Amino acid sequence: MAAETVAGALLQVIFEKLADEALKRYARAQGIYSELENLGTELSHIQALLNDASDKEIKEGAVKLWLNDLQHLAYDIDDVLDDVATEAMHHELTLESGAITSKVRKLIAPTCCTNLSLSHRLSPTLDRITIELRHLEKRKEGLRLIKKDGKTKYKRGTETSLLEPDLVGRQGEKEKLLNKLFGGESSTENFSIIPIVGMGGVGKTTLARLLYNDTQVNDHFELKAWVCISDDFDTFKISGTILQCVTGENKEFKDLNQLQLALAEVFKDKLFLLVVDDVWSENYNDWEILVRPFRSCTPGSRIIMTTRKEELLKMLGFDHLDHLESLSNKDALSLLALHALGAENFDLHPTLRPKGEGIVGRCCGLPLALKAIGRLLRTKIEKDWDDVLDSEIWDIKDGGEIVPALRLSYHDLSADLKQLFAYCSLFPKDFVFDRDDLVLLWMAEGYLNRSPTKKPPECLGQENFKKLLSLSFFQYAPNDKSFFIMHDLMNDMANFVAREYFLRFEKKTDMMEETLAKYRHLSFIREEYVGYQKFKAFERATSLRTLLPVFAGVEQSWDQFYISNKTLDNLIHKLLLLRVLSLRRFNISEVPEFIGKLKHLRYLNLSQTKIKVIPESVGNLYNLQTLILFGCERLTQLPKSFTKLKKLRHFDIKDTPLLKKLPMGISELRSLRTLSKIIIGKEDGFAIAKLKGFENLQGELSLRGLHNVQSARHSQEVNLFLRRLTKLELKWDDDSQRGTRVIEFLNELKPHNDTLKSLGIELYAGIEFPCWVGDPSFRQLGHVSIRGCRKCTSIPPLGQLPSLKELIIQGMDEVRVIGIELTQTITVAFPSLEVLEFEDMMEWEAWSTNNEVVDVVFPCLRELYIKKCPKLSNISLDALPLLRLLEINECGDCVLRSVVRAASSITKLNITSIAGLTNEVWKGVMKNLGEVEEVSLAECNEIRYLWESEVETSKVLVNLKKLSVKYCDNLVSFGVKEEDDHFRCIFLSSLMVLEIRNCKKIECCCCPNSIENLIICDCESLANLSFPATPERWKKLKLLHLFDCKKLLELIDYTNMPMLNDLRIMNCPSMDTSFSRGLWPPNLIILAVGRLKKPMSDWGPQYFPASLVALILLGESNVGNIGQLSHLLPSSLTHLWIRGFDKLESVSMGLQRLTSLHHLIIDNCTKMKHLQEETLTSLHHLQISFCPKIKHFSKTVLPSLLSLRIYGCPKLEKRYNGRGSHYWPQISHIPCIDMDLRYINDWLERKRKQRAYVETLSQ
Repeated sequence: MAAETVAGALLQVIFEKLADEALKRYARAQGIYSELENLGTELSHIQALLNDASDKEIKEGAVKLWLNDLQHLAYDIDDVLDDVATEAMHHELTLESGAITSKVRKLIAPTCCTNLSLSHRLSPTLDRITIELRHLEKRKEGLRLIKKDGKTKYKRGTETSLLEPDLVGRQGEKEKLLNKLFGGESSTENFSIIPIVGMGGVGKTTLARLLYNDTQVNDHFELKAWVCISDDFDTFKISGTILQCVTGENKEFKDLNQLQLALAEVFKDKLFLLVVDDVWSENYNDWEILVRPFRSCTPGSRIIMTTRKEELLKMLGFDHLDHLESLSNKDALSLLALHALGAENFDLHPTLRPKGEGIVGRCCGLPLALKAIGRLLRTKIEKDWDDVLDSEIWDIKDGGEIVPALRLSYHDLSADLKQLFAYCSLFPKDFVFDRDDLVLLWMAEGYLNRSPTKKPPECLGQENFKKLLSLSFFQYAPNDKSFFIMHDLMNDMANFVAREYFLRFEKKTDMMEETLAKYRHLSFIREEYVGYQKFKAFERATSLRTLLPVFAGVEQSWDQFYISNKTLDNLIHKLLLLRVLSLRRFNISEVPEFIGKLKHLRYLNLSQTKIKVIPESVGNLYNLQTLILFGCERLTQLPKSFTKLKKLRHFDIKDTPLLKKLPMGISELRSLRTLSKIIIGKEDGFAIAKLKGFENLQGELSLRGLHNVQSARHSQEVNLFLRRLTKLELKWDDDSQRGTRVIEFLNELKPHNDTLKSLGIELYAGIEFPCWVGDPSFRQLGHVSIRGCRKCTSIPPLGQLPSLKELIIQGMDEVRVIGIELTQTITVAFPSLEVLEFEDMMEWEAWSTNNEVVDVVFPCLRELYIKKCPKLSNISLDALPLLRLLEINECGDCVLRSVVRAASSITKLNITSIAGLTNEVWKGVMKNLGEVEEVSLAECNEIRYLWESEVETSKVLVNLKKLSVKYCDNLVSFGVKEEDDHFRCIFLSSLMVLEIRNCKKIECCCCPNSIENLIICDCESLANLSFPATPERWKKLKLLHLFDCKKLLELIDYTNMPMLNDLRIMNCPSMDTSFSRGLWPPNLIILAVGRLKKPMSDWGPQYFPASLVALILLGESNVGNIGQLSHLLPSSLTHLWIRGFDKLESVSMGLQRLTSLHHLIIDNCTKMKHLQEETLTSLHHLQISFCPKIKHFSKTVLPSLLSLRIYGCPKLEKRYNGRGSHYWPQISHIPCIDMDLRYINDWLERKRKQRAYVETLSQ
């Protein structure tokens, strides 16, 4: 088999650039044409040697080194040609703009009249490259390289179908493991571990996936999750991934303890299956911490662990392990036949059988190797089978642990596919990637410019991606087939073949700065804080084309990353050859103006940053193809120079609410294929008719400002039906338009029905919808939202959409009745709908799903939200058998009564401000809540008691786990009558979380012993908090929060709370606690105290447990120096929050013992003047807020800081704020600096969401 070299692909790109007429014209004008001609001549001599070199590099290291040197030179040549082409583009744009000076006009004069600046700048580089090329050619003699024609590759046709091969040779293993999954084997835990142990490539993950997706398994287990571990055993990230997988939600956590409490709540009494794939860690403690939350599950739960390592399993008690062995020769031959021939055996290809048997012997029974080789042979003729069998690659020993079969598959790839695969070496193991994102990166690197049929590079990239997927270089992600991963062994091979030019900079990477200089592409594992020292080494890598942050594992929605201004400025100034730059999710507020100097840049990702404006210099990025500003919520302005970006193909500005106007002339950017938001303006804005110029628009599109369109005729010219849109949002900014014109306009905006998956319509002013809205031909449409269409009198027939899963209807004031018009004449209405939301339907009166035509309505509905529908009273619903979550806000009690009667399986009920919800009505509702696990009541002011009898209630609410009551002004107590301790022991024995907030009249609260999390806030009449007087009381309590309860007295001895780890008691002035005697729960982790009956400064010595790491102190008026509270400051603290000490002037004395302190917050200490932190050498995070008298802080603490937040401190802000500040250099190295009080709410909101989600799931 003849192989192609990656260098050959790059040389071909260079020859194509040298042949470009525009570049040649400009080179002549600049006086460098002859030098470029010489380069082409030298390269053509070397190109003739590549076929021979590609054959010899397999075994001859010197030839491999020669090819590496050639590729480095090819990179340099490509950079020079790109430089010339960019200058030519600049020249053309200058001519077009009319801003032509006499000096510029001379550029098109004869060659003798040259602009010496470009020639002077590039000539030394061109001379060096030419000399090195000649030296390369001379080395051919010593390497015995000769000119050699490439062999023609013959291909046979592919088979029409391929049988599913995953079970070949594994039926017995699967049945055995299924028996273990369903069996009742004994275990000391509620869950048991089922290990799948074997060498790499033997099929461990494939077998686990077969089990995970098995129908019986799906029916048996209530919850399932899959997580990849690899060699980075990060318990926090792994736990977050598991929680996201089982809940479908991506919420914020900053603390492992809170996250695992949430996990424990989710798994509580649930039968779950967890696959922990690719475990490398042998640390027993890591595993013990990870599985802590799983102990709350139902017995019979299972964890499947795939691993190559045995040590951890032995520590877990597995003395005798069954290894997943390689396939037998018979099964291996069958698997090869499936992938190579599309047949179960070689019976129809007898001449290939001996060759197949030989290849099977070479693959050592590894399924991954057999699959890769089989896919390689699928299009080969018989002679190629001999070449594969006899290849020298089988015997190469320099590849470390690289499987020869995989290396052979790579060797057979075309040069184009080789470089595409090599690029993926930038991804860490188990990295989940998106096809379209990867194609944009490939395109930016220039890998997709060679299409004989002139296909768009995106289409070529998708085709090549499909080829690599079919050849097993990529695999589908285990949980989601819309994403992809690489097998660990493929990842190893990518690193091996790309190691000369690509570097993945990981936490453990240790490399000399000088070594970095050779790399052209670099990725780094993104950490929360990127300091200056770590990235200083990157400044030496001045040849870099790629700087790409990546993440290990699954990225969480709350993840934010910080990079210092100093780091960012220095990198951009030094890395002038970048083609790919991503700063995605970094907390940067401005883009350096110098970014306009990165003239080679093709891909710029600034998504989900805090930037407000894009600098004008971005208009100088003439080569830019992709600009991603998605999720830049503070972005208000795009540069006027934007229209100079003639090569821009993808511009993503969705979720940029403050961006109200597009740059003038954006319609001239005719190459755009992605423009996610278009804002229709008035006379001086973007006209909708200009949309017709974007012939290639596809993907997601949001059309805003549609009220500015004056005629439906303009929308006819747009013809969205010709665009391949997957998501369409149509938004008017007001509903003042009238008549049939607006209906005709919406009718003309009909999208293509084969591709649309999401549709949103907002503030549409028609009285009815055109017939295409709800047309069942939109077979892929899964999400519909209709908001603020206040003139419409009816809802379109959305029940006909076969794939609709989520429907949101809001603000339709003229709708009074919803019934058969929503479903029309089909037998099953809303066959796939899972989530339904009605909100702000002020005139809605009746809702019925009963009619003679439709047999079934909402067969899959799981979540129902009805909010702000005050007139809805006539409800007639068929059964809702799968409804689990019901939320009703600001409606009448009849809505609640009617829905709970139709839904007997509700597990979560949230109700707020229900008119007419009396004690008697609530009593009737409760009778239908036998399955409910969570109940939340808020602003229900007619309720005085939740139940009459605790005993009777316990017979109904047998599954209740969480109860939350907020702002119920007339609630006096839970029960009309209290039971004695004998009955209270069994009262609501499943209840684990109890939350009471702002119930002003509640006087007493009786809690069952099952409570694990108890939160009571702002209940000013509460005096008595009691538990049954049994030995078990308080034993299960893990979290206790008591805030602003003025009459609440002492509780109990806190040392009798062995499970308590989060204790917060603040502003309870009647409480005389045992704290003053130094008694604390033995496993306390977080403590917040202050403003109790006895001042903290008067407490005696305290004996805190060693587990205490976080302390919040709420201020008292008698403390002037932090030394008065030294008895409350154990050396174990890592987090300290000092808040509201009105007379505190200094913290210089008292913190010196806190050698482990990482986080310090000083808040609302209005008299504080000094902050001396010389002894706080471990401090990483400092926040000072609303301390107006502080002028400065010590320099000694600044070098170690990773974050600095200053709010409401005018003297500090004046001293340090802004790049122009004299003291700015002292802090410019800190990754996170925030001094903008306007955005403190962003930070507080993230913290609020974190707390709210913890309280929702776990507390």
